[in-house]
Amino acid sequence: MLTWNVTYHCKPGQRAAFYQAVTDLGVRENSIHEAGNVKYDYFFDAQDPDALLLVETWTTPALQEAHCQTDVFARLQVLKAQYCDSVTIDKFTID
Repeated sequence: MLTWNVTYHCKPGQRAAFYQAVTDLGVRENSIHEAGNVKYDYFFDAQDPDALLLVETWTTPALQEAHCQTDVFARLQVLKAQYCDSVTIDKFTID
């Protein structure tokens, strides 16, 4: 299994707007129904008001890579450019 902790470092004061835009796009709703998805959840950072954490888990790296080829994922990239300064990804693999 593959887990990614994706931290979106939003532009100052833009976290709520980014999360709303991601929700409106249906990123989680679409992702949880994709083959191989185990978990796809967002968390608000208690210490950093501009950080949003996504924890996503996939059964195989190939299925996670397929997720990155979806239309919704492509549209998410547009939102990231609009609302985020940077993104940090921590990857974990469990056999």
